[in-house]
Amino acid sequence: MKISVIGAGIGGLSVACLLASKGHHVSVFEKNSRVGGKMNLIEAEGFRFDTGPSLLTMPHVLNKLFQVCGTKLEDHLELIPLDPLCRYFYKDGTVFDSYADRAKSMEEISTFSDSESKAYSEFLDHSSKLYEKTADAFIFNPLFDLNDLKELDLLSFFGIDAFTNVSKRVDSYFKSEYLRKFFKRFTTYNGSNPWVAPATLNVIPHVELDQGGYYVKGGLYKIAETLFWLAGSLGVEFQFNAEVQRIETNDHTVTGIHSNDEFYPADLVVSNSDSTETILHLLPDSVISGSKKTKQSNIEPSCSGFVLLLGLNNKYEELSHHNIFFSGDYEQEFNQIFSNKVMPDDPTIYVANTSHTDPKHAPKEGSNLFVLINAPYLSDSYNWKKEAEQYELKVITELEKRGLNDLRDHIVFKERITPVDFYDKYRSNKGSIYGTSSNSRMSAFLRPRNKSREIDGLYFVGGSTHPGGGIPLVVQSAFNALELIERYEFTD
Repeated sequence: MKISVIGAGIGGLSVACLLASKGHHVSVFEKNSRVGGKMNLIEAEGFRFDTGPSLLTMPHVLNKLFQVCGTKLEDHLELIPLDPLCRYFYKDGTVFDSYADRAKSMEEISTFSDSESKAYSEFLDHSSKLYEKTADAFIFNPLFDLNDLKELDLLSFFGIDAFTNVSKRVDSYFKSEYLRKFFKRFTTYNGSNPWVAPATLNVIPHVELDQGGYYVKGGLYKIAETLFWLAGSLGVEFQFNAEVQRIETNDHTVTGIHSNDEFYPADLVVSNSDSTETILHLLPDSVISGSKKTKQSNIEPSCSGFVLLLGLNNKYEELSHHNIFFSGDYEQEFNQIFSNKVMPDDPTIYVANTSHTDPKHAPKEGSNLFVLINAPYLSDSYNWKKEAEQYELKVITELEKRGLNDLRDHIVFKERITPVDFYDKYRSNKGSIYGTSSNSRMSAFLRPRNKSREIDGLYFVGGSTHPGGGIPLVVQSAFNALELIERYEFTD
């Protein structure tokens, strides 16, 4: 079969590899000049920055991809378990290191909240049980046909804690504001609001804190580079600087794509472009009803991000590989981001410092800081052209107050990325980072599926589709698409 893939992000690369390994002729059309999508990098003046994901979890999903394609992950990528996983800085000066070793984390907790170290373990047990109930039924299931729903039993559904929100469930376990903030921040892994998102998302702490978090030696962009190599070795063809203008159909069946004013016929099309952008802008009006387009346009995007890449001529010994500087009023922060759609007055600041683990990522005695603040998706409520420079100064000033003394005096390289850049470069819905938000109790069922119900031969992968954002779930979306392609295109 001749298959066109729109976009060379992790979802597009993964599905291209899987389809090529099955003997199909696969061509990938990428809008930008290289692969990776939002998983990308910037190299300048001796500094190297990953500009997308900074942590790999659930490596078994990626390993399965390599195995299906006839090779082994460990032959191409070196995964480094992080110890600690992350360092947390609170406003009152308290510092907490979290570990994949539960006992070590409990020992850390006992220094500031002795009575709740046991609650920490109990909550992770709860998180582990959520994983057991959701993994096969929701994550590793395309949830497309009635037969897929047979995996769901009623008791399991009521056991996934979908009828309260993340914040309320966390608060029911902990009195310590330190631990309440700590566990609520995991909801940001898919760009959602812990005061709204279903408590099912409390599965995420288990994935990191029990299963472990990893860094890829050389940087996480190595994943994209290796998948690009793997796809090429399987015969996948790539066209770069090839933005797709539209998907052509005939009688509600895909016939090909138009890119750079040329038509490329195809038996199937797999879109790794944001699903909302695909449906609203790449498909003819004749094949998508007005109600469908309205429904799609009303899907709430995840939050976006404001990023500073800071190359420094010094090191801050207080920084670990991953660092979180918590705001004072966490609820107010999320209210400003999701309800008011403005940047928070008092932001939580994430800092990835890969030179801590990979000294080659910065000149000698220097460091590379990837600074991320959760931001609202694009709307008329916030003008980035007017506000970006001032907000950058706010962030740098806050980091100086939190212990990175004289930070501005040590910056020798700086680059800024706003939600506008995420939209312009990757066409992500309203500049969102993680695709569709999970701010509803039925989010597992409301995410766009990996196959179009209206158009034969059109499939979807990526963080805006089922099962969600983040490296392992995006790779899983490719497995879901492959399963549906084999189910619908090759049945007798």
